[in-house]
Amino acid sequence: MPQMQVHKNIQQLPAFRNAAITVGSFDGVHVGHRTILRKLMEVAKQNNGESVVITFYPHPRHFLGDTPLPILNTLSEKVNNLEKMGIDHLVVVPFDEAFAKQSATDYIEQFLLKKFHPKSIILGYDHRFGAGRKGDIQLLRKLTKGKDIQIIEIPANEINKVKVSSTKIRNALLEGDVKTAQTYLKQPYSISGTVIHGDQVGTQLGFPTANIKIDDPDKLIPADGVYAVLVRINGKIHQGMLHIGNRPTLNGVEQRIEVHIFDFEQKIYQQSIEIQFIDFIRHNHKFEHLDDLKNQLKKDKQIAKKILQSSNQASTAVVILNYNGTQHLQTYMPSVLANTPNDIELIVADNGSTDQSIAYLKELKVQHPRIKIIELPKNYGFAGGYNEALKQVDADIYILLNSDVRVTPNWTAPLLKAMQDPDLSVCQPKILSDINPTQFEYAGASGGYIDFLGYPFCRGRVFGVNEEDHGQYDDEREIFWATGAAMVIRSKLFWDFKGFDATFFAHNEEIDMCWQIKRAGYKIKSIPSSVVYHLGGGTLSYNTPNKVYLNFRNNLKMLVKNDTKRHLIWKLPARLILDGAAAALFLFQRQYRLIWSILRAHFAFYACMPQLIRKRREIKKILDSLPNKPITKPQGIYPKSIVWKFYAQGKDKFSELDDLS
Repeated sequence: MPQMQVHKNIQQLPAFRNAAITVGSFDGVHVGHRTILRKLMEVAKQNNGESVVITFYPHPRHFLGDTPLPILNTLSEKVNNLEKMGIDHLVVVPFDEAFAKQSATDYIEQFLLKKFHPKSIILGYDHRFGAGRKGDIQLLRKLTKGKDIQIIEIPANEINKVKVSSTKIRNALLEGDVKTAQTYLKQPYSISGTVIHGDQVGTQLGFPTANIKIDDPDKLIPADGVYAVLVRINGKIHQGMLHIGNRPTLNGVEQRIEVHIFDFEQKIYQQSIEIQFIDFIRHNHKFEHLDDLKNQLKKDKQIAKKILQSSNQASTAVVILNYNGTQHLQTYMPSVLANTPNDIELIVADNGSTDQSIAYLKELKVQHPRIKIIELPKNYGFAGGYNEALKQVDADIYILLNSDVRVTPNWTAPLLKAMQDPDLSVCQPKILSDINPTQFEYAGASGGYIDFLGYPFCRGRVFGVNEEDHGQYDDEREIFWATGAAMVIRSKLFWDFKGFDATFFAHNEEIDMCWQIKRAGYKIKSIPSSVVYHLGGGTLSYNTPNKVYLNFRNNLKMLVKNDTKRHLIWKLPARLILDGAAAALFLFQRQYRLIWSILRAHFAFYACMPQLIRKRREIKKILDSLPNKPITKPQGIYPKSIVWKFYAQGKDKFSELDDLS
């Protein structure tokens, strides 16, 4: 997914392609906003256009309101939230007195139409604009009549029969109701700041605190009191409890924000820190003696730990991508429905199927209302299909599951338990064959690796040889890549890396993403205590010409995107020779169409080299923006040639490979 472009000079806007536009402050990017934004992206796709969000800075209420408006999102937070949704362009309009005085007619004609030339305009049900907020969607329809511009109004979105608005979220936070705010925001409300020196009273009481100076003075601070919180420092999450208030027991007068981080002793003065509010514990209270305060803090800590432990179960969604797989859905969905806990969202995303998939899913949903169906307008392939579908999924953890996978009782529990490790980014279960249940299955087995030339293999599968499962690979261990057939991944990290590379269409996209994640210093593990059975070749049979083409082409693309320049100078010629040897093998086997597939793969690879060079630069920017220092030699790359080991030395079992097993 391309990186969202941010434009702050409205006098130098690009020529947007068939622009689908929407306008608003989008403070908080809450669930109501997300309804508008998803419709925006859907319309842009239908028109082969670009999605354009127009927002304002500072917030219009700073000019139009009687009192300053505390904001839910800083501009950088808003940019991050919109980019994660997959918006193409964000235009940040400087909101000043002159802009505020525009008439509603001038706003439409001189601003929206003249500067953006929209193909479609999507607005919320209560959108008002122009001086005195006199403009509405009826005026917009009147002034665009006959201009071939589609006007779409989104009705009020409701949660639990309560209309969602930024104002309702602000009011909830000002009352300390951070759980309601999280429901509307689809993520914990957070504040960021710099750690400054305090007066060490907390240390004297046995509860040292980090005092926080908020980055943006306009950012809304929740109600005074004590909260259970998560604390992000240098990319790592810690548990803690936070106090907001003037410290009445110490006769304080100024509001302070101070957090006690559990089991943490590092000095972090002048470092950036992010606080995520999980739940409210109590209001402030003036104690007669410091010992009374100390005893209360002990109780607060116990309560906070209990809250954080119970909330430690991240929201999770199983997402099954389907394309013309009615038979697979009929065969494998019963096991998913029977063995997936009800607190995990269950979603089937249809990738533009032309068979009876949608009809079957709608019938199944009548019997099992928990199923959510996402209908994509066309087949985007595995990579693009998941990118498009996951834009519509709000969950902390995605479990990507092929439509031809049979799951077993309790299959999610070991995976989600493993993901409680904040340093673990991706994991997978043990993948066995649904045809030969005692054998590992080709697509992932018990965890993936690559050799130094980029050729993939697995614990339990080397090239086309699938081992018998005797429990020999049942230990949890760090791997290089996890299979896309049953991949568990943190949603934030998925979008940090802009999703799968949609140009891959299918095959190797999960290895490509895992390589980037490993370069960023995160862990990927195999969790064999969770077992699933995979049919394999569900939408594209193994060793077909198209599959061979995609595997060879995408593997080369992956290599160029992720390996170092110094290595590529000699690895690419070496790959040319080895891929030629593969073609010779196919010649010996009289599989002439597969030889042509390898040739096509190389021609396509060389043709997209400029694009790959741009992607290398984009990946470097992403890696530089993440908290961990990029790693050039991540764990899980076999330092020898798997081709030589397999074909020359006859090593067809993972356990026979030195330096790995």
